[in-house]
Amino acid sequence: MSTLPLHTKHGRSFDDHRFVYPVLSRRSGGMSIGVNLNPDKVCNFDCIYCQVDRTTQSETRFVEIEALLVELRHMLSLFASGAIFETKEFRTIPQELRRLNDIAFSGDGEPTTYKNFDEIIGACAQVKREASLDQVKMVLITNASMFHRPHVERGLEILDAHQGEIWAKLDAGTPEYFQQVERTPIPLKQILDNITAVAIKRPIVIQSLFMQIDGHPPSEAELLAYCARLNEIIQAGGQLNLAQIYTVARRPAESYVKPLADGEVDAIVQLVVDRVGMPAVSYYGSTV
Repeated sequence: MSTLPLHTKHGRSFDDHRFVYPVLSRRSGGMSIGVNLNPDKVCNFDCIYCQVDRTTQSETRFVEIEALLVELRHMLSLFASGAIFETKEFRTIPQELRRLNDIAFSGDGEPTTYKNFDEIIGACAQVKREASLDQVKMVLITNASMFHRPHVERGLEILDAHQGEIWAKLDAGTPEYFQQVERTPIPLKQILDNITAVAIKRPIVIQSLFMQIDGHPPSEAELLAYCARLNEIIQAGGQLNLAQIYTVARRPAESYVKPLADGEVDAIVQLVVDRVGMPAVSYYGSTV
């Protein structure tokens, strides 16, 4: 499966917007409106595959809620009128992908670190409701590090009431590999505990990026440990709807990180299906 060029371009700017941007999303299967809650580029992970350039400082340091909502309303109006597909960047999108699938909270860092996370989720849900877009999902793309915080728990409950979907990151099965990839003081156990607690309350999606590091794919032992962690979540009562298995599609932070071949991604998907018994899907990489 080839990667469309637009799938490799997840720029977080559009016109004069600072917080809201459109993307053609390979995992969404269509168009997505991104909401950047970390314009300062601060993140509590420092993933070796991240495409965000943290060597330069952003001009926008803080989220201005009213400005963000104005941008979201404008973006929704562009989709409603079809004007988004008259722009230079999106006019070549195939007809079957010209649909708004979701409003996704991600951006240049971990969105749940935003101190008013529940407030902004509620405000964006109200804008979506005003636009009569009940069928459009609200997706949280997250590293699951902050699920235990009360303001995040409140935000997740708002998502539940508004076609919400949680895509929780899990890129490793062992603490050693987790630290090698994520480079964070947060332990793997906290991530697993948080994912389990949230998945007990509602079904979630697992998003897992695997790659070559210094020319080597993840070891068989690491992948078996990853499957074991998924099984532990399920055995504890966690509801896992899907595992998104993907690889590098945009320029990573570290030059020693490269995408897996399509067949290697497919092999991990098959391993998850065989070992865990849950649905999994492949998303291939790019050398762009």
